[in-house]
Amino acid sequence: MKKKENNTAKRIKKPWPTKDVMEQIYEKNLWGGDTSDFYSGKGSHDPETVNPYIAEVTSFLTSFKSPITVCDLGCGDFNVGSVLVPHAKDYIAIDIVSELIERNKEKFTAKNLEFYCLDIATDDLPVGDCALVRQVLQHLSNAEVQRILNKLTAFRYVILTEHVPEGDFMPNKDIISGQGIRLKKQSGLDVLAPPFNFTVKEEKKLLSVPLEDGKGVIITTLYVM
Repeated sequence: MKKKENNTAKRIKKPWPTKDVMEQIYEKNLWGGDTSDFYSGKGSHDPETVNPYIAEVTSFLTSFKSPITVCDLGCGDFNVGSVLVPHAKDYIAIDIVSELIERNKEKFTAKNLEFYCLDIATDDLPVGDCALVRQVLQHLSNAEVQRILNKLTAFRYVILTEHVPEGDFMPNKDIISGQGIRLKKQSGLDVLAPPFNFTVKEEKKLLSVPLEDGKGVIITTLYVM
């Protein structure tokens, strides 16, 4: 298993601030977990959050007569994605942190699995049928979210998971990428609302998981493009 290297002191400032922030989160274990390995936070490991998501996405993927190609945009430590791989024709997992991707390549292998280090806001995305975007956009500024949404129109299906306040809230308050999520502003992402006005053919809520600590709810929505 590839372990993290604390190279904060050696790191030269890059022109991708979001990449820098995400690298720092993993280097300093800001989302918790074992300090010797990568950990994508409680949202990727808490059974009460993860298991219902895996069940819903598995049900969707297995509903097709022939398996479809999945692009996991922001795959993190791959604790969740690894369970979904057998249900896809091809599973393409993407993250912005290069050392994390190298670790994933060593830890997870399958004939239909590929990993790529990409910035999904600025780089071209692989071709696929379904995009999984699980608790990724919530960390990004409105400008970066918009750039990603522009690319998601290339997929037939998008399954989007976001951590939002419970009940009514003012959607889409802007934040600086990587500095918390909109919950701290009593806001959350609604891609169908302004300023995004994401155009879809169909919307279906797959899952709503209230958090025990009362800090919002994690909602998973299927969009047919």
